[in-house]
Amino acid sequence: MASRRMRAFKRWMKSKGFQWCDALEFVDTPEEGIKVRALCELKEGDVVAKMPKEACLTTKTSGAREIIEEAGLDGHLGLAFAIMYERSLSGDSPWAGYLQLLPFQECVPICWTLDEVDELLCGTELHQTVQEDKALIYEDWKENILPLLEVAPSKLNPKFFGIEQYFAAKSLISSRSFEIDDYHGFGMVPLADLFNHKTGAEDVHFTAMSSNYESDTDVDGCNNDEGIVEEEALAQNSSIDMTVLNTANVENCVVSDIESSLVSEGDTSMLEMIMIKNVSGGVEVFNTYGLLGNAALLHRYGFTEQDNSYDIVNIDMELVIQWCSTAFSDRHCRARVSLWRRLGYSACGIQNSEYFEISFDGEPQIELLNLLQIMLLPDTAYHRLDLSVSVSGNCHESNGASTTLLNDNIIPNKAFDMSKKSLLPKNVCGALLSLADMRESLYGSKSIEDDIEALGRCSLVREKKLYHSLMLRINERKVLQKLRNYASQPFKVTNQSLPRKKLKRTTKKSS
Repeated sequence: MASRRMRAFKRWMKSKGFQWCDALEFVDTPEEGIKVRALCELKEGDVVAKMPKEACLTTKTSGAREIIEEAGLDGHLGLAFAIMYERSLSGDSPWAGYLQLLPFQECVPICWTLDEVDELLCGTELHQTVQEDKALIYEDWKENILPLLEVAPSKLNPKFFGIEQYFAAKSLISSRSFEIDDYHGFGMVPLADLFNHKTGAEDVHFTAMSSNYESDTDVDGCNNDEGIVEEEALAQNSSIDMTVLNTANVENCVVSDIESSLVSEGDTSMLEMIMIKNVSGGVEVFNTYGLLGNAALLHRYGFTEQDNSYDIVNIDMELVIQWCSTAFSDRHCRARVSLWRRLGYSACGIQNSEYFEISFDGEPQIELLNLLQIMLLPDTAYHRLDLSVSVSGNCHESNGASTTLLNDNIIPNKAFDMSKKSLLPKNVCGALLSLADMRESLYGSKSIEDDIEALGRCSLVREKKLYHSLMLRINERKVLQKLRNYASQPFKVTNQSLPRKKLKRTTKKSS
């Protein structure tokens, strides 16, 4: 039996013109939250849900549109204000039936206390990122939301627009928003946000057709440069059969053709959920938020996945410099890094926040191997290479060869086959082992075995923050173990890693 809040949500959807096939079951449990399950087989190409754009909560549809536009609150900043405004209306909001289904906030780290961030995320890829995010989000609220309360106290109830409410709205946007079209920008899409994520196992795809709104005052509410990742929207007309399951007899899974009362194919006023593969009856139907590692999943959506093959670990440039300074002078380190840059190499990130990636398989980024090799070159070889670069005035460019030779020293370039680890000198492998130990030390005194034991005692339902932070830390430490194996067994052949989508370390203003 559907929960009371789910029944209220369904009534609200019907009143707003939402359509969904009867073969979808919305399951609502206190332990697992809401998920969507197939009552019978769903086939590739089936349109299983349609959502009116005007029923989505955006800066254009919200009753706060005038305030948002006058204040110049665009992007996620404007959407956060719209959510807070509609919540302040309570039952009078046109989205009351939808908002009552949502949690106050999602369990994403930006909503954790600073003490929880420091304790649970210490050493992980998220620790510094979340600290910076929290500071920037607070700054956004102070600069953009707080002034509105001071100039319009009669219109806005301050208790619905405080910093806690702003963080809560940002967490909902992070985990639930979709890109709708150029006119609406990003918004909250009821029903579409009920489908849970599973990495690399998408069953249903969110599709948005571009709209043709034209107005001299309309501005694009989309901001693709923000730090929170958004869902991709397929902004094109689908060429697949637009069949909607309208199962009057769910037990026998009767599939009927689209009725004349339903919207026609190509209607840009509607958003759609389309099956992209067959799904058997009785199983959950998944959407996907992208091919993301656990750091990105926890950061944006508040959960992790066991043995996530898209996990990576970053080795900061600062850590590499720290390692180098233990064996060489500061002058040596600066000179070798300078030569590495003049050869045309660079790390990930930006100038004041650089890092190297270690893949899920434990393979280091080729640029890190380059840097370690140059740092460990004998002085004679270093000076020859330095002179050669200075005379030629050309940066190193890959010409298809797997190595650059200088006085019997091998410097791998971007064409280097990572499986040929026998080409790496022992001192480079030793440096990788040292860096793995230094990176590991950031997690504190507890071992990975301690973390695994703690995870076994942890309750996902009652200790959600602890559970997912342990999962993140354990998976990262497993990557470091693989890095040690990589460096310790140079003659072992491994497969090259596929490119990974990752959590970017650069933090931008969150408006």
